[in-house]
Amino acid sequence: MKQVRYIITRPCLQEGSLSLLKYLDSTFPESGPATLVDDRGREYAVEVDRAARRVWGLRALYHEGNLGVNDVLLLTPQGEGRYAVETVVKPHASPLPGSSSGLDRQPEARRVVINATPHVREVRMEQVRPQPTREQPHRETPPARENIPAEPSVTVRLAAAPEAGTEARTQAQATANLGTTAPAQAGASTAPVATRHDPRPAPRAAAPLPTGVNEQLTELARLTGYRLTTPAPGIVRLAAELGTHGYTVQLALSADALREPAWREGANYRLLVLPESERPQGVPRLTREALGALIEHARLAPLSPLDLHGYWKAGNLDLESAASISELVGAHLAQRGAFSFVLLTLAAHPAHSVITVSRLAERLGSGVNLAELQTILDTLTRTPFLALTPLPGGQYLLRADVRDLLADLAEYAEGVRRRVRTSGETVGARV
Repeated sequence: MKQVRYIITRPCLQEGSLSLLKYLDSTFPESGPATLVDDRGREYAVEVDRAARRVWGLRALYHEGNLGVNDVLLLTPQGEGRYAVETVVKPHASPLPGSSSGLDRQPEARRVVINATPHVREVRMEQVRPQPTREQPHRETPPARENIPAEPSVTVRLAAAPEAGTEARTQAQATANLGTTAPAQAGASTAPVATRHDPRPAPRAAAPLPTGVNEQLTELARLTGYRLTTPAPGIVRLAAELGTHGYTVQLALSADALREPAWREGANYRLLVLPESERPQGVPRLTREALGALIEHARLAPLSPLDLHGYWKAGNLDLESAASISELVGAHLAQRGAFSFVLLTLAAHPAHSVITVSRLAERLGSGVNLAELQTILDTLTRTPFLALTPLPGGQYLLRADVRDLLADLAEYAEGVRRRVRTSGETVGARV
């Protein structure tokens, strides 16, 4: 059965529940009692309430797992109302074997909001070094340790809730901008963050969102893979041409379009495009604000008609629904940011050196958990990367300098891109 990923929010912890977001509909299809079984075989009786869009009874699971905000539940249906549940807790940096506390301890990461707008919050991971305790003797010079390069800092943009203060609908939604963190001075409470400028040209600014509803729907179709047609004035049709998985969405741009004969023809789902403030009875709606949010999500990470199918089927795609899509986007971008974080940390090692997983995990701190790290390292052992060779004892051989590796990958990607473009032009000419 398919495993689903759920990010814990503060209301979840306060209520001992989880929210039945749209993508969980197939996981919890019916109301009633259910059982969650953790990896130690402990069972937790819960109650699925589809009317309230919640699953109740998780307080004991959260408490015994010492779970917090933004930790993750991995849920796998096992049939007959039973679900396997795994928990992913963001780890903190662990000390080296034999090291003492205080100044020898690795800095702990904390999230600091550095910028906020009504729709986006920008959060920076800063490193916090503990103050030496009074029992510790004062040392002018810390003991000699391996020369560890400055760790990358991670800046993550978080999608703000549609309504200020609604933390339940806040999900990770942007990429990791990776720089370097300057080492903290002994006794400083926070490590000052110094960003090293990338020598490559700065990326072009993102194009502004279209404002007209027709332009917005055209942009959404382009980003997500729908075929857009206009069967009648004021009616737009989005067709997901996916064979047996295909479907069609018909959108009325005004109430007058509902009277067009074409409105009832050739569509699986029909919605009226309205502002968020308008809530007509008995008419499924797509709000203009949600449409803008969908475009923003699709620009950040790949979204397909398969990802959006359940939202059209639910028949009320508003800002609250669109906010749950940010979980899918946030998961994708978090994985991409973690991958970049690991690459930048590996770049501090020379070619043909041996990498120890435990040591690498210590350097990464809370930026990447151990399960994610192992997955990334395994990926780097395979083509087209071939950057690492597995060794016994949790070690890897770094086969090439990371900079050279990325340059080779860029040349490979450019060569494939040229072949794809040439192939497409040839096919177009034949047609």
